[in-house]
Amino acid sequence: MALVTGAPDVAIRARGLVKRFGDMTAVAGIDLEVARGSVTAVLGPNGAGKTTMVRMLTTLSDPDEGTVSVVGFDVATDANEVRRRIGYAAQDATVDELLTGRENLVMLGELHHLGRRRAKERATVLLEQFSLTEAGDRVAGKYSGGMRRRLDLAATLVATPEVLFLDEPTTGLDPRARNELWEVLDTLVASGATILLTTQYLEEAERLADDILVVDHGRVIAQGSARELKRRIGGEQIRVIVRDRARLDEAVRLVSAAAGAEALVDPDGDAIVVATDGGAAAMAAVGGALADAGVEVDELALRPPTLDEVFLELTGHSAADAAARADAGPGRGPGRGPGEAAA
Repeated sequence: MALVTGAPDVAIRARGLVKRFGDMTAVAGIDLEVARGSVTAVLGPNGAGKTTMVRMLTTLSDPDEGTVSVVGFDVATDANEVRRRIGYAAQDATVDELLTGRENLVMLGELHHLGRRRAKERATVLLEQFSLTEAGDRVAGKYSGGMRRRLDLAATLVATPEVLFLDEPTTGLDPRARNELWEVLDTLVASGATILLTTQYLEEAERLADDILVVDHGRVIAQGSARELKRRIGGEQIRVIVRDRARLDEAVRLVSAAAGAEALVDPDGDAIVVATDGGAAAMAAVGGALADAGVEVDELALRPPTLDEVFLELTGHSAADAAARADAGPGRGPGRGPGEAAA
């Protein structure tokens, strides 16, 4: 056993991580650090290399280049020690549909050498934690998608892992089931869990993560909190909706002059938008110019860029498109090797 030395507050560390499948490079030199007790979201389109990266971090696939340590243990030389300390929920639920929810958890507890009695006690605790007590003695094959995903997540926690890896945990779930799973993750985070999750949902990354890595074509192309990433594409926007559409062109000229930048009409609506670094003072100047000209407005607002706009700026396509492709089902993306799920 070779304990890797390094900062004790780092749960996951990867350096120069590379994975190739023939002539295709799925992961092209990723560096990663995840602090203990934090949530890191790896965000990227289908085929970006997210799943391939997670498989290397969880000992399921060997990197062609680079090093990985998890809770201080080298993945290459101490894979068993790493496995004892992590939980991994893959994209597809891995519960046995012929067993009840309780039987699934007890079986896993025994596989983790908890003993029959402790495995039963642990199963009862987890069923309650994941709001599955009433369904615990039903066959898992009859669970809804959201219930099955909660059971799958509960299964990863049977052995109380130090680090939890979640590969697109809410893909394919309806909004209600997604919110329910987010609430469960909130509870885990509050208890001090370290979580790395991959996702194509911007809302999920922004809601859950302390740190976000944007991955595309096997590389990290941006990293930071949601607020930091939004700052990358510039300042805020002033948004104006005029009451009388006949005065829209006039209003555009007034807004442009007051803000000192070219104002445009949103192609999806009647809103006038203009980028600004002037904050509230710029918005007040725009409002004053419109009021002086007698142009009435239904809306005057200052808003930061959205994470979706950041995603579009960085990757060249919207996150909504990426999530739609994921919900439609796994495809053969460039971030995967033979037999792997969508990356």
